[in-house]
Amino acid sequence: MVRPWPQVGLTAVLAACLLVPSSTVRWESPPVDDDVTRQLTIAASSLVQHRSQALVQKQDRDSTASPREVYGVRISPRLARSQERAVRELETRNRAPIEGGPAYTGARTSLDGGHAVREGDRITLEAVENTVVRYGSGKVTQSVRRRFEFRTRGEQITLIAERVLDPDARPVNDPVSPAR
Repeated sequence: MVRPWPQVGLTAVLAACLLVPSSTVRWESPPVDDDVTRQLTIAASSLVQHRSQALVQKQDRDSTASPREVYGVRISPRLARSQERAVRELETRNRAPIEGGPAYTGARTSLDGGHAVREGDRITLEAVENTVVRYGSGKVTQSVRRRFEFRTRGEQITLIAERVLDPDARPVNDPVSPAR
C-alpha cells in the first residue's frame, strides 16, 4: 500500500515533468579533459611544425608526406592535401627572412596554452603557436593564435580544419596562398 504523502510527491514530480517542455532543459557540453586536450595539441602541433621544417634548406631532405594520423588523431584527407600543398610551397619559396639574405638553418614550433571546447560532435582547440626560425646569426620569433577544428565519431577524433585567429598575422610557416 502506498502512503498518501509519498503518492502526492510522486504525482507532483510526474506533473512537473509533463509541464516543463524538453526545450527548456539545458544540456551542457561535456568538458574536454586534460589528456584529450594534450592529444589534440600534439596532433595540431605536428601540422605547424611540419610546415616550419619545410622552410629549412636541407641537402638530403627526406620528402616525407604529411602524417595521416598523429597520436591517435586522424587528419582529414582534405586537410592532409592542403597541408601537402602548403609544405611544397614553403619548400620552394625564398627561405630567408629577407630576399637574398642568409637561408633559414633551423625551425622550432610549439603550441602553448591549448584550450579545448566540445559542442556536439565538434571540438575546437585554440592555442598560441610559438615559432622560432634561425638564420645566420639571427632568428625570427613569432607568436600567433590559431584555432583547430576536430570532428568526433565515437572514440575516433579527426582534425578537419585550422586557421589563424589574429587577422593581421602573417605566420612565417603559412603558405602565401591559403591552405584551408
